[in-house]
Amino acid sequence: MRTFADLVARAVRLAGRGRAVLGLAGAPGAGKSTLAQALVSAVPGAQHVPMDGFHLADVELERLGRRGRKGAPDTFDAAGYAALLARLRAQPQEPGAAVVYAPAFDREIEQPVAGSIPVFGDTRLVVTEGNYLLLSDGGWGAVRPLLDEVWFVDVPGGARTERLVGRHRRFGKPREAALAWVRDVDGANAELVDAARDSADLVVPGDLRLQRGPAR
Repeated sequence: MRTFADLVARAVRLAGRGRAVLGLAGAPGAGKSTLAQALVSAVPGAQHVPMDGFHLADVELERLGRRGRKGAPDTFDAAGYAALLARLRAQPQEPGAAVVYAPAFDREIEQPVAGSIPVFGDTRLVVTEGNYLLLSDGGWGAVRPLLDEVWFVDVPGGARTERLVGRHRRFGKPREAALAWVRDVDGANAELVDAARDSADLVVPGDLRLQRGPAR
């Protein structure tokens, strides 16, 4: 079993080669954001830039007729996300370099918010996470070549379901509506994500104990 200290050491080695971009992929509710935040806390010079900032706004999803399956691959701006990753790779690696701004996703309003995350020139490791980093179609194929490594966060479906239902309820869905969304929307997305699991560089158990290890 890999430990969190092992993951930190591997991330530090990536960052030691200059600007590196580490992707964390996995199904909805796998724990990608939690792992990303733990790594950023443990690895000097790391920043978290999530894929979720590239959700299309609800008004655009309504126009496209996709609002009822928000979170599916075609409800994101995949090309915009790839363009941001390319900018991060090209950013000069020095203090005082022009800041690259990334969007975030505000779960209180369930909307993307532009210009929320400043990425500085002296950032050594960008940790980005999202469901579709390993997909090859619908514009997502441009993402994988821009990532130095992709780790797949793997967790049993039952545990994912409980996490997702709890998340949807915290942000306003009644229990029955939350269960239906997890079954009909998140479940279909999880099948797509899980199908790409074998193309990851590393599989990380989603129930890994995230305690800080030495930065080697």
